[in-house]
Amino acid sequence: MTKKKENFRKKVPFRKRLIKDLRWNWILYLMVIPVIAYYITFAYRPMYGITIAFKDFKMKEGILGSPWVGLKHFKRFFNTYNFKDLLRNTWTLSTYSTVQMVSYAPHFISTVVICGMLKLFMSNDGIFNIVLGFFGVEPVAFLVKADWFKHIYVWSGVWQGMGWSAIIYISALAGVDYQLHEAAIIDGATILQRMRHVDLPSIKSTIVMLLIMSIPGLVGVGFEKVYLLQNDLNLPKSTVISTYVYEQGLIYADYAYSTAVGLASTALSLILLVGANMFCKKVLDESIF
Repeated sequence: MTKKKENFRKKVPFRKRLIKDLRWNWILYLMVIPVIAYYITFAYRPMYGITIAFKDFKMKEGILGSPWVGLKHFKRFFNTYNFKDLLRNTWTLSTYSTVQMVSYAPHFISTVVICGMLKLFMSNDGIFNIVLGFFGVEPVAFLVKADWFKHIYVWSGVWQGMGWSAIIYISALAGVDYQLHEAAIIDGATILQRMRHVDLPSIKSTIVMLLIMSIPGLVGVGFEKVYLLQNDLNLPKSTVISTYVYEQGLIYADYAYSTAVGLASTALSLILLVGANMFCKKVLDESIF
């Protein structure tokens, strides 16, 4: 910023500068109003509802009339008999999802469609069992066996989402200065050495960013896909925090408790995000904020 502009800002009060800017760019401000109204109405205003996580919520009394109970619901969640199973199942599915494959089109296919395809492919007369039949293997009820659930969830996700991640990394690699490769070739570096000493350091920022953004997902396995692939026989391995919140809140109408569980999950995701960012900033000298 030039000294002339700095002096102008010091002499002219902010209020006058704002009024002048509104007069000149009123159309731009007018275009922003619907966006602001949308976020206030559908994003920020509903956040008041998280207060029921700290109350003994009653439908008749409403949010304001329900009595405060502090951390009662959080303690109930952390002390519930299947807390370890919920956390283990959620983390297992999330950690297992880190593997990537080479397919791009499935990224744009709806999750509902993907789950429908999986059910068809893995039915008793589906393509998976047809292939197994050629090798003399008896049909396998994939979606009925609980131990198969995490493999089905993860590898179908790998098939569906690998292409999108590949595009991000390929775009980052395309920006690597080829002169660095030429210098390495002249020095006699092999392909693997060029990958290690040229490519990886050049895309370190992209790798760290994607890593940090994926860490909160350890406790945030998506609801839709898990719920669509669930059945009574695979529940021991398919029940995660998001489906547990749905079950407690909408099926059993325990709104306060389900809100507390959801809020605890969100808070833990935030802690993991900040922690991962701090770790990468200290160890790798890279961060997203």
